[in-house]
Amino acid sequence: MSKGDDRKLAALAKKNAAKAAKVKPAKRRRYDDTLPPEREEDLELRDFFSEMKKREF
Repeated sequence: MSKGDDRKLAALAKKNAAKAAKVKPAKRRRYDDTLPPEREEDLELRDFFSEMKKREF
């Protein structure tokens, strides 16, 4: 690899590390007090699908 490729790879790794460091607090949606709270896996699925909606295929 050339020096330019190494720099690009290092910049990409730094960018991804910064993105991983930004952890969103788990906020729960409240619709009705009588409903049970969302499970942790439901929160992950909701975040996953909301991210997939932003992408184009």
